[in-house]
Amino acid sequence: MTEAQINQEQEWEIDNLPNRLTIFRILLVPVVIGALFLCSLKGEWIEKYHNLFGYIAAWTFVGASITDFFDGYIARKRGIVTVFGSFLDPIADKFLVVSSLILLDALGRVHPIIVVILVLREMYITSLRLLAKERGFNVPVGKFGKWKTATQMLAIPFLMAYDYPFGIPMPLIGTTLIVLASIFSLYSALEYSTGLLKKFKAHRKEKKRIKNEGPSLNEDDLQIKE
Repeated sequence: MTEAQINQEQEWEIDNLPNRLTIFRILLVPVVIGALFLCSLKGEWIEKYHNLFGYIAAWTFVGASITDFFDGYIARKRGIVTVFGSFLDPIADKFLVVSSLILLDALGRVHPIIVVILVLREMYITSLRLLAKERGFNVPVGKFGKWKTATQMLAIPFLMAYDYPFGIPMPLIGTTLIVLASIFSLYSALEYSTGLLKKFKAHRKEKKRIKNEGPSLNEDDLQIKE
């Protein structure tokens, strides 16, 4: 079996450690949803457990975020790139974050406008990536995108717990971080858009040059720098 055939078989593999971690992360989403839903229920018999349910949701979210880091790290370290993983990993992230934001909004812990900004940004960036991939371009993660992810993933557990352990103001910290995340998300959307637009313009300019002057002798000159 040739190396190309081996790589092609691995590309369609499902049962590997990164994919298992991704599936496990998806299985944690109902736990987060269930815990936050229980936080919304009224009644003397259950309200005394709201604090506990908040912590369950927060620590489950943290655990899911850790699996997100490790499945990516292991995939890069071992060179495991599969169709299943490429599809499922971003879906798992969206399920976890979007469901958390919607339920935090229902609990009154996040302003609806912030939820709209963050959710629409995810939809927009996903569409941009699909467009870029279709055209053969790579859209790397920019600095604002990284800051947005970091502040968002820190903010959500604080807002889930929504407590004051040892005098730590979790509601204030979570609210501040989620506002920063929404600001970074807007900047990152602009960063992605301008970066992709520049690549489209460079590609169109190169095609026009080739049409007018003919192909260059050096094939590397025809490649668009990513």
